[in-house]
Amino acid sequence: MNILLTGKNGQLGFELRRALAPLGKVTAVDFADCDLADSAAIRALIQRVQPNVIVNPAAYTAVDKAETEIALAHAINAVAPGILGQAAAALSALVVHYSTDYVFDGTKQGPYLESDTPNPQSVYGATKLAGEQALQASGARHVIFRTSWVVGAHGGNFAKTMLRLASERTELKIVCDQFGAPTSAALLADISAHIIRQSATGSASEMFPYGLYHLTASGVTHWHEYACYIIEKARSTGLPVTVAPDAIRAVSTRDYPTTARRPANSRLDTQKLCQTFGLNLPDWHEGIDYVLDQLLQQ
Repeated sequence: MNILLTGKNGQLGFELRRALAPLGKVTAVDFADCDLADSAAIRALIQRVQPNVIVNPAAYTAVDKAETEIALAHAINAVAPGILGQAAAALSALVVHYSTDYVFDGTKQGPYLESDTPNPQSVYGATKLAGEQALQASGARHVIFRTSWVVGAHGGNFAKTMLRLASERTELKIVCDQFGAPTSAALLADISAHIIRQSATGSASEMFPYGLYHLTASGVTHWHEYACYIIEKARSTGLPVTVAPDAIRAVSTRDYPTTARRPANSRLDTQKLCQTFGLNLPDWHEGIDYVLDQLLQQ
């Protein structure tokens, strides 16, 4: 199997390099190798690599900056997946792509289904939705994973920020009215590799259930509870922590304004994925424990 992986230095790309390695030859690229805002560069790369599978975790993820860098976010998040899909279709290649809970407005009471109508409230969410649609319209065989609250030992994320702030400050204010499931990059990578392997198995590939799936860890939390869990884990391992447990203040979203709107409900229903592929997704605590064990040993 000949695999092209974008975003190799991101937190998901880093884990995908590990998970995809047993499947075949992996050509892993980052921005320096191919600017995904450059359609000609994307086509030239695919023409050179001639992949059987394209795995695309690369994205413009600066949610607040996207509100002003609209053209760049659109080029990377909306246009590039369509270009990847068109080139893949010409090669009969599979595209595995990653999207986000931000395609929804967060007003639903329960977890979002794949069939729920998207209603993004930010440029980031709108461009990621447009990327899904461009890939779906490209004619390529594809699997799109919507996920949320990704965390890994490599790259920037909420867990790393909390560990840093916990050793620098005596008080923290963390939002408590946004709900979701922290999902480890390792889980995303391992599930991706598992499904790519299944898709490549002989005649089964002709009947493979391609399409859109929600993929997150199980369980639910909010940012304040998540922060407390991270900081207590650090405290228990002897990391110098300057913030006391009762000094981690829970605040509402309106008390912590951001340029881009965040969904209050980022819960994604994963039953379609689990039932289709016979999977059992672990609780979010397992994934964050795995990440924290790596970070706290550094």
